[in-house]
Amino acid sequence: MTVPRQEAGHRPIHERIFDFSEVEQVLNESERRRQASRCMDCGIPFCHWACPLGNRPPEWQDAVWKGDWKYAFRLLSQTNDFPEFTGRICPALCEKSCVLNHTIDAPVTTRENECAIIEKAFAEGYIQPRQYPRNGKKVAVVGAGPSGLSVATRLNCLGYAVTVFDKMQKAGGLVRYGIPNFKLDKFIIDRRIRFMQDEGISFRCDTFVEPGTVPEGFDACVIATGTPVARDLPIPGRELDGIYFALQMLTQQNEILEGREFPAEALVNARGRKVLVIGGGDTGSDCIGTCHRHGAVSVTQIEIMPKPPEGYNPATPWPAWPQVLRTSTSHEEGCVRRWCLTSNRFLDDGHGRVAGVEVERVEWLPAEGGGRPVMKPTGEKEIIECDMVLLAMGFLKPVQPEYPDNVFLCGDAKNGASLVVRAIASGRETAAQVHAYLSGK
Repeated sequence: MTVPRQEAGHRPIHERIFDFSEVEQVLNESERRRQASRCMDCGIPFCHWACPLGNRPPEWQDAVWKGDWKYAFRLLSQTNDFPEFTGRICPALCEKSCVLNHTIDAPVTTRENECAIIEKAFAEGYIQPRQYPRNGKKVAVVGAGPSGLSVATRLNCLGYAVTVFDKMQKAGGLVRYGIPNFKLDKFIIDRRIRFMQDEGISFRCDTFVEPGTVPEGFDACVIATGTPVARDLPIPGRELDGIYFALQMLTQQNEILEGREFPAEALVNARGRKVLVIGGGDTGSDCIGTCHRHGAVSVTQIEIMPKPPEGYNPATPWPAWPQVLRTSTSHEEGCVRRWCLTSNRFLDDGHGRVAGVEVERVEWLPAEGGGRPVMKPTGEKEIIECDMVLLAMGFLKPVQPEYPDNVFLCGDAKNGASLVVRAIASGRETAAQVHAYLSGK
């Protein structure tokens, strides 16, 4: 409580908006160890409970504070297969449950410390590929996102010959194709995939597996295909040019950075555009940052829900997830944010391209008997001018067919869209289920 919280901070806005390099900076080793020393090794460490992976921060914080980075890595890797992912893009459920957060509103920098540990492990060679005795059984994993990669890692350690299939050209799923490089550089994923290959896992990318089918010749199969269908906005004018799903732009931009070329007429680029982002979540924020780097004239983000309070929300006390106003690095770069607006129709510029959106202010009224509030249109309408619209309203939970007993669902394909850390946790859980099934336990 006497050592102040110190975050690594971000690169200056005037510098970072001209490239796609990671915006988050790093502390030096002395400062990082000092931050780890803030962990109080609580008698009841709520961070353990809050983390879907069951990470044990007090143990590895203590090791970092003492300078034993190798032991810290051993502790962290026991529960987390990909700390280099969660250390960059996790919303840090552990920090929301940190006792220091509840007492002085300054939790331990657990997420940043986690990232520092895994980067130290790669830099110092603590993490080395191992070869595991094989048990003669083969497992297919369809989908190379975080849940599929976690399943593959766990089953490989148990001796199964694992082959991962993915329709995209490279493995990583939404982490590679949906999350911008300024949040997670893709060499981080490439490094992990090379490590997994060195440990014996096979990857068959650019291979489409028809939904409802499973590859032949395997003792078991795991479906980890995520949530591929984005939530649409079927209002008048939806067919106009200039209206895209968020992932159309985010995926294309990541592929461009990987070296892929697109014809000019196929580019989803915000240069010189007045952009409207519909949806107030992380994906919408990623769109904002990408539009800034494209050179958009302006960016506006609208959300149908009310504006949450800053700092603390009495309606969502711990242990509930705090519904509070979050300002991302993309928002800091410049964006008009508005709440309680629903979209009624898209406007045509007379040439088949979107020129604006008619929005209407709504009110949220308490539901009788509790439950989700009821939305009430107010009749207060206005036009937001724009010549590019990005729909970032989430994803639909996939409807899965009936599969044989040796086929298992995993991650977002099973639970619907969620956090990367929950996808990894689902992968570990599913791997245990597959192992129990194939070993007859």
